[in-house]
Amino acid sequence: QVQVVESGGGLVQAGGSLRLSCAASGLTLSRYAMGWFRQAPGKEREFVAGINCSGGSTYYADPVKGRFTISRDNAKNTLYLQMNSLEPEDADVYYCAGSAGGWVVITIGEYDYWGQGTQVTVSS
Repeated sequence: QVQVVESGGGLVQAGGSLRLSCAASGLTLSRYAMGWFRQAPGKEREFVAGINCSGGSTYYADPVKGRFTISRDNAKNTLYLQMNSLEPEDADVYYCAGSAGGWVVITIGEYDYWGQGTQVTVSS
């Protein structure tokens, strides 16, 4: 049974940092491209960052470029999202997802496995 579990969310002041983690079980993470998405209440889920299966290629949504870093440790079957210089607009539920295609993808429909999400709150 595949499980993808996010952690590391919480409350942070604007300008602060958080690191999200995503632990996968029941699958070999190195065979999957991974991505982070976020969703605010009443809004569509949006792509934040993606990384290919080896970790050698990454892609970021424009609002987070230069502030967020996606990385992975395939030996630990874990994905990370380092978020710096957080803004109130970054406050959302963040989701981790895995794509069997192996290459970086940005569309929701191309991801096969999803976590339950972790809440990030940014106070101004």
